[in-house]
Amino acid sequence: MKKFNHYIVFADLLRYPREDYSEKANTCMTMLKVQYPEAALEIEPFVNYLSSHTQDEREEFYTKTFDVQPICYLDLGYVIFGEDYKRGAFLLHMQEEQLKEGNDCGTDLSDNISNMLTLYAKSENESLLNELAVKILIPGVEKMIGEFKQARVDLKVKVLKKLHKAIIQEDLNHGNVFMNLFSALLVVLKKDFENVNFSAVLDPVVDVAHHNTFFGKQTLNIEVNKLASNYKLD
Repeated sequence: MKKFNHYIVFADLLRYPREDYSEKANTCMTMLKVQYPEAALEIEPFVNYLSSHTQDEREEFYTKTFDVQPICYLDLGYVIFGEDYKRGAFLLHMQEEQLKEGNDCGTDLSDNISNMLTLYAKSENESLLNELAVKILIPGVEKMIGEFKQARVDLKVKVLKKLHKAIIQEDLNHGNVFMNLFSALLVVLKKDFENVNFSAVLDPVVDVAHHNTFFGKQTLNIEVNKLASNYKLD
């Protein structure tokens, strides 16, 4: 089975920046230059931005991008399913898988992209990892990248102005280098899973064999509410 330890560094770069954030970015680019040259070109603006800014600036930039008037959300279940009840089903499924592999999700939900990527370095369930890649991670990252496109950003600015927001992020009006990070990740995912193909009928993400309550909305909502009691579900 192919090893996916290289996803750990992407997971770290999509978490709130620590003191070694810039070093991890350089480590990532070095790895990509050897194994995924196209991805190295994509991530270079992100690495350059980190090296030319202070730690406080990096932290502020991360917060503006993902917490304050967020450009995109990091919970893949929400990105793929939105408010549909399948999001809750997927969240429960991922919680099971994370617990099974002993992956501590910290204060984030089990479907947070960093926790999902960390799972790839821990799990040996090749079938699960393949399907999550082609049905959740790749389309999810593509949607995230789409949120950074200028047309989408312009639309968000208009909405914010319409809602009479007093302050609109300056960063919303310019290119955001987190898009480069996501673009590099997408190149790696597509390369790693280029030969994986699942038929539309196979869908363990909401498979009743895993959770008999997946299609019982009332029971499912009770379970999800318990799971989310200590978290903010967007």
